[in-house]
Amino acid sequence: MPYVDGYLLPIPKRNLKAYRRIALIASKVWREHGALQYCEAAGDDLDVSWGLPYTKLLKLKRGESAVFAFITYKSRAHRDRVNAAVMADPRLKALCNPDKMPFDMTRMSMGGFKTIVCCAPAAPGTCRAAIGRKRPS
Repeated sequence: MPYVDGYLLPIPKRNLKAYRRIALIASKVWREHGALQYCEAAGDDLDVSWGLPYTKLLKLKRGESAVFAFITYKSRAHRDRVNAAVMADPRLKALCNPDKMPFDMTRMSMGGFKTIVCCAPAAPGTCRAAIGRKRPS
């Protein structure tokens, strides 16, 4: 089962284009070092009427939105190897100046996750539960 790093961060809407440029470079670096998938998504429908909306969770200010991102790996050990290579890559180091980031890094949240269900809609029959048995797609 894949291992997933997940990220959630607040970003001023005016900085989304600048953030996207950084994310495009970061996606290339992570994938070159072996990440299986790299995905970043900007908030579009955050005013939900149930649960804890991202707007409240992130304490979004006027003019801010959320970015939800995830990177998938073969396993946690694979993630650790990929991330070590990524963190040593000069392209990423050049991107990560805290004074020049288009969002407040102190309000960013991240963590590693063990996959419990994984379904790939583009590949029928690939839905798997954590126990490894195939599930119908």
